[in-house]
Amino acid sequence: MQSKVRSVRVPPEIETIDLPGLIKECARHLRDLESASLLKTQGNGEAAEALLRARQADLGRRVGRLVWEAGKRAQEPK
Repeated sequence: MQSKVRSVRVPPEIETIDLPGLIKECARHLRDLESASLLKTQGNGEAAEALLRARQADLGRRVGRLVWEAGKRAQEPK
């Protein structure tokens, strides 16, 4: 049975997050995925894996920082 959602609570961090910055980080990540795929097709699987591991950790840090900064902005008095 399906249930309907009457409301959605949005954390204050989401209201103030830097969306262009988040989009930029996602675009960088997609470019790195393409690069890793190209490396793998060229027979350099180890380099592809290293790129993916490094970029995933980097993406997590960068997005985490964007959320942290948004949280600080959300806590500022209006």
